[in-house]
Amino acid sequence: MFLFRKRDNKDIDMSNLPQHIGIIMDGNGRWAKKRGLPRSAGHKAGAESLKKIVTEANNMGIEYITVYAFSTENWKRPKAEVDYLMNLLMDYLINAEKTLAGENVRIRAIGSRAELSEEMCRQIEKTEKLTADRSGIVMNIALNYGGREELVNATKKLCRNVAEGKLTPDEIDEEKLEQELYTANQPDVDLLIRTSGEQRLSNFMLWQVSYAEMVFVKKAWPDFKPKDLHECIRIFQNRGRRFGGI
Repeated sequence: MFLFRKRDNKDIDMSNLPQHIGIIMDGNGRWAKKRGLPRSAGHKAGAESLKKIVTEANNMGIEYITVYAFSTENWKRPKAEVDYLMNLLMDYLINAEKTLAGENVRIRAIGSRAELSEEMCRQIEKTEKLTADRSGIVMNIALNYGGREELVNATKKLCRNVAEGKLTPDEIDEEKLEQELYTANQPDVDLLIRTSGEQRLSNFMLWQVSYAEMVFVKKAWPDFKPKDLHECIRIFQNRGRRFGGI
């Protein structure tokens, strides 16, 4: 666990930035409860933090960022909260241009769309198409996403290819499996950040974070600022990444 120092980003090595950052945005509900507010207020404040962090990451030159917006397990929450989250995500997608203040951000939604409404699916396709030609940071919104579900689906696709004679079992390797993931053709996560003090993955990008540096932050997500992102990147840069070597 880390406490952050108040510094700017002047001592960050801009030649050694993580290429892909994953964020588990935890603590919206607890942030609201601490202030005597409804959980919906925490989610709204969390959306504001997201805008600031994505904008800052883009300005720094980070190439990919994946944020855990709604997991396959989140359907278990009270219906009123699920409905609010879905409406919040819908508004975020509808107002993508305005929400990110015209930033050069390409937006993609990763996860299963089977349980999502037709309206949500249409909006996802519209937002992805609207931002497809942008050359800045790629923002993956993990929506109805689960790491285990992703791996099961990838395995099913490979099995179908084998059954159809397009592939033999011996030809299946890591690269073939990666091409069936939601993040196909994207680099693995280099830096994983989780806010609100919890220290677990919660079924997030189980394959992609295999070699990620993990930073667990005490602050709740609505309190996570660009300076905190800078500190996480400093921590990343001060670690030795050996990928199983010496």
